[in-house]
Amino acid sequence: MRLRTAAAMAATTAIGAGAAAVAAGRYASDFALKPSRNGAQPEPPLTVHSAGDTHVTLTRTLASSRPGVYGLCGEGVHVTVADVLATAPDSVTRSLRSASRGGPLTPGAAVRLTPQAYAGDPREALGLDFDEVRIPGELGPLPAWFLPGARDVWAITVHGLGTTREHPLVVMAALHRRRLPVLNITYRNDAGAPRSPDGIGHLGDSEWRDLDAAMRYAVRNGASRILLYGWSTGATMALRAADHSPLSDRVNGLILDSPVLDWQTTLRASATGHGVPGALLPLAVRAAEGRTGLHAARLADSAEPARLRVPTLIFHGPDDTLAPWAPSRRLAAARPDLVSLHSFPGAPHAAMWNRDPRRYEEALRRFVIPLV
Repeated sequence: MRLRTAAAMAATTAIGAGAAAVAAGRYASDFALKPSRNGAQPEPPLTVHSAGDTHVTLTRTLASSRPGVYGLCGEGVHVTVADVLATAPDSVTRSLRSASRGGPLTPGAAVRLTPQAYAGDPREALGLDFDEVRIPGELGPLPAWFLPGARDVWAITVHGLGTTREHPLVVMAALHRRRLPVLNITYRNDAGAPRSPDGIGHLGDSEWRDLDAAMRYAVRNGASRILLYGWSTGATMALRAADHSPLSDRVNGLILDSPVLDWQTTLRASATGHGVPGALLPLAVRAAEGRTGLHAARLADSAEPARLRVPTLIFHGPDDTLAPWAPSRRLAAARPDLVSLHSFPGAPHAAMWNRDPRRYEEALRRFVIPLV
């Protein structure tokens, strides 16, 4: 009896430990599969020391001292900050471009820096006319912004992990100057878009079908060729659409910003950024595999050099800790005939434009002109 009781207790303990491991893995994987609006790897919070009409003074950190143009968001407010004007031992003062949304910044407020430099729709943020359209997707209608243009080459822009369709606003003016029609899409699990059947993201593995729906919409409405432009997992979606879509022959160029080409590393980095202990990271990967059907080589196959068929512009940098840039470097080295890689040292994930908008937009201009 004592032996049977001991065996039963050991089995119960093992089952409990197994259940705890499964729960821990699901919890850790959620940061990549269910990213919050603060991003898959949010910047640490900052405190507003003071603010005026033309400047804001913040807690001094490596993030708040980065050169470039960023969004600064807090409770009910989103502004655009640019040049560093002054530094002190505990603070940094940056120029304040405009209040994109909400009220004024107040001393003591908690805020975060974000690559989403602008908030609102294209008219509110940039003064650009647009139409709100709905793209028929396999799960239901997908809201999108359409910016008209004179050409029959359309750009379709796709945001990435933990962001919204407001993130691609950073390049809308540059694309508009090239007279390109721009379709800026949402996809499953975005606000206003249908939920996926399991309620989680698949790091682009299923979401690319919503991009395929956007491609069909573009062709039905006059696009003869398509530029696919994605950030983070949106770049992964662009690669998969160019590889698998029935309309892949209409794609004449890819623009990839901070592409996620190694989903396991990205998942681990996202969990780490949210404070998940290293011991749980293997459990997070296994949980993601079980929940999504992904495996080690999944997603990366569409980035195989031999499968690339169109000119490709990659913006990436060595300081991206969420999506390592080594795969981007390998792709560029393997296909110099098609791939141009522009490096932005010091830029965090999906913030290549933010680091140096002028250099970014010049590279974009040079790439786009021969394709339109």
